[in-house]
Amino acid sequence: MADVVQYRLERMVNELDDLEERGLFTRQEIAEIVKQRRKFEYRLKRPSPLKQDFLAYIEYETQVDSLRRLRKKAAGPKAKKKAKKSVSDYAGVVRIVDIYRMAVTRYKGDIDLWFRYLEFCKKRKNGRMGKALAQVIRFHPKDPRVWIYAAAWEFDHNLNVDAARRLMESGLRLCPKSEDLWVERLRMELTCLNKLKARSLILREAEGGLSHDQNDADTDQQKDTNENFMPLNEERNESNGSSAEKEQSEKKLELLREQGLNIFQTVYSSALEVLPSSFNIRRRFFEILEETDLEDSKEMRQKILNDMKSDFSSDPEYWNWLARTEIPDLSNLKDPSEETLQHKLLKGIEIYEEGLEVVPSVHLFNLYTSFLMDITLIKEGETQDDRLSGHTEKHFSKLLDVFEKAERMGYLNEELACKYVSFYLRLERLDEARDLVAKFCGGILSSSLQLWQLRVLIEVRFATRIQSPPRKEDLQSIFELLRKILTDTSVSEAKSLWLMALDIFANRKHYLEKLVEIAFVSLLKNGSTEDGFSVSSAFVKFYLEKDGIECAREIYKKFLTLPRPSLDIYRTSIELELNLASSGDKKRLKTVRRLFEAALSDYDQNISLWQDYYSMEIKMGTSETANAVHWKARKTLKDASAIATLQSC
Repeated sequence: MADVVQYRLERMVNELDDLEERGLFTRQEIAEIVKQRRKFEYRLKRPSPLKQDFLAYIEYETQVDSLRRLRKKAAGPKAKKKAKKSVSDYAGVVRIVDIYRMAVTRYKGDIDLWFRYLEFCKKRKNGRMGKALAQVIRFHPKDPRVWIYAAAWEFDHNLNVDAARRLMESGLRLCPKSEDLWVERLRMELTCLNKLKARSLILREAEGGLSHDQNDADTDQQKDTNENFMPLNEERNESNGSSAEKEQSEKKLELLREQGLNIFQTVYSSALEVLPSSFNIRRRFFEILEETDLEDSKEMRQKILNDMKSDFSSDPEYWNWLARTEIPDLSNLKDPSEETLQHKLLKGIEIYEEGLEVVPSVHLFNLYTSFLMDITLIKEGETQDDRLSGHTEKHFSKLLDVFEKAERMGYLNEELACKYVSFYLRLERLDEARDLVAKFCGGILSSSLQLWQLRVLIEVRFATRIQSPPRKEDLQSIFELLRKILTDTSVSEAKSLWLMALDIFANRKHYLEKLVEIAFVSLLKNGSTEDGFSVSSAFVKFYLEKDGIECAREIYKKFLTLPRPSLDIYRTSIELELNLASSGDKKRLKTVRRLFEAALSDYDQNISLWQDYYSMEIKMGTSETANAVHWKARKTLKDASAIATLQSC
């Protein structure tokens, strides 16, 4: 390995000598470069070099080459004229390409690494692009991105339309199910056609200007020869010639437009044969058709819409897309008049209503209400458009009708119900929102935690609207609501409700004590499990910040009396007592040890707990206590690798 590294470093001698002779790097800088390269070369010659080793080497060489070019540019134009191209001008790029080559040879399956290699070759124009593309196609023939990249290179850089077309056809044979390949194939053909159209227009203008100049020159010469001579048919011949040329050019343009439509129809039909059930590819083809100027495109547009309706009328996403095509982007509508805008909005609403008759579903109702809330512009942080102000009440009424229709038809789920209640809140209609959420929480959506959270928030707002701070009766009513849902729901699922309860009753000790009891009973009923959220730890931290260490200690002692308390409450208690012991209270060290022992009696295979215990003894205990913990861990832990991890602490 050392011989190979030394050989590769010796091959850099000419380059390094040239850098020093030209004054781009000092001898000390070159010595540092050699040192870094030697380190990277040894990394690459390991039995299993990492991908990061190659990337780090490439990054370093890229920075060195950038610095070389920067210093060469700073030398001034005179130095550039005197200095010819030398070995140091291309050695850096060659080395980076060589590292990339070794990297992709080692990691053939890493497509992202291949694309980094291709982008470097494309940027530096070193002539390796063709070979790199051939290699990546050989190793990744089933990746559509490879064929698209290769075709784009031939089309844009080499200007070889035939080669690009052949690559696209080969890609479609190997990846016929790729939507991106079909779309890019169509885009490439239409782009080629647009270039031909642009070329035809330029040639027509050039020919027209040239013939006009020639006619002027002939006319001037004739006038100089005989001022009294004037051909009678001169004007007529000019007009006939120009009109014939215009007609011929217009025929060519029409032919190109027809050809473009034929290309579109061919690609569209071929794609549908392979992907008959893909809604996305038809949508993308439709968008391309809308952006392109093709002859008789309206008929093709209607054909696509009819095909989509017959094949996807049972898909709610189809109706949502069809309605939103009437109004592509509400935020960018600036020019249309109010009448035009309202016509578009009503057309979109009609499409949604038709969709609900064909395929009524929860998903379509959600999409419909989102559309209506978009056009009324009542989302948070938005303002109503002046053009919609006269029709706002009408849209509000329509949105309420849709919510009621969803409820009446039985398609009102949790998300839609929350949106329904939130809509009333944004309209500042608190009484209607309160009645509505109470109906939902007492009906089929009684298990929805989001709705219960909304209900509590509404009750708090309602109570503070009447009197601030709220009356005792209102607080008692809010607490009873929370008691009902917190008692019937596991702690891990009701995290937001517990945090809300702590926030509402933060300054009311009587209710806090009741909440602690509710949490204790709930944990006792569910086997003390606190997956994802530890309400006991939340109470300990809350009391620690609010009332101090003594109250927090009473709380964690209460929760530790549960059968097999959660690991979170053990850790919180240990952290609390350990902070006191670290600040100088050595009596608390016994408490910390007792808590660790209690935690390990329930979680004896938890490696991190043993590590924390061992680390604490090393820092704050004695060698005897640390060795005792280590010996006990070795006897208890069943995983040999865990014991080795403990030894490294």
